[in-house]
Amino acid sequence: MVETAARLRHHRTSPTKIRQVLRLIVGKDVADAREVLRFCERGPAETVMKLLDSAIANAEHNDNVPEEELFVTRAFADEGPTMKRWRPRARGRGTRIRKRTSHITIVVARYEDVELDRRRQREAADTQAQRASRRRRVAASQRKAEREAAREAEHDHDHDHDEELDEVEADEVEGDEVEGDELEAETDEEAADEAEVETDDAEVETDETEQTEETEETATAETEDAPEAEADDAASEDEADEKPEGSEQPSDPEGATPGTPAASERDQEEKK
Repeated sequence: MVETAARLRHHRTSPTKIRQVLRLIVGKDVADAREVLRFCERGPAETVMKLLDSAIANAEHNDNVPEEELFVTRAFADEGPTMKRWRPRARGRGTRIRKRTSHITIVVARYEDVELDRRRQREAADTQAQRASRRRRVAASQRKAEREAAREAEHDHDHDHDEELDEVEADEVEGDEVEGDELEAETDEEAADEAEVETDDAEVETDETEQTEETEETATAETEDAPEAEADDAASEDEADEKPEGSEQPSDPEGATPGTPAASERDQEEKK
């Protein structure tokens, strides 16, 4: 198995921090290792990515190994020289500062032939499965789009039908309102006619009542005058019975009728 290495010396990062990133890519093929480093949030990930690209380039250029057949066989970080600095602290003391460095090494190698055949078969099966899955997804998407189109068409048809129903209902409501207005107008006219008829009936009843009252008053007056007229008739009949037949009262030379007030006054004057 051919191996190709790439080294980075005196990198100004602690080996502990770099080892946390290197553990993520050991044993993976170069494509997966790149994918992991691309989304890694650690600080040294960018440096490790550049070193991995250098190792792949060395394998392709120096050993003529294609990138698809490579994987990360080893990756480690050794401690480099530590630079010492001092920082002043309280009471005149000083504190040591250690600036650590690292030597990073990434080794890539070619897969065995058996492993390559197995990976190719798996990739072919995965490819076929992916294609079949893609075909199923496409067919499902097409069916879903057709159902949505049919549903939208049905909804549009229902919406148009609803609009037609709304228009018909609006026309019916307008017709009902017009009929209601006409009925109200007819009702008002009938009420006015009935009021006029009732007014005329009331006036007629008032006139009849007045005529009835006048008739009753006239009848009452005649009833009251009837005894007096009967008494006068009776007196006249008694006088006629007392007067001898064929005798006539002497007429007053002056034309005064005996028994009248004027004749009585004249008699009194003569007696005086």
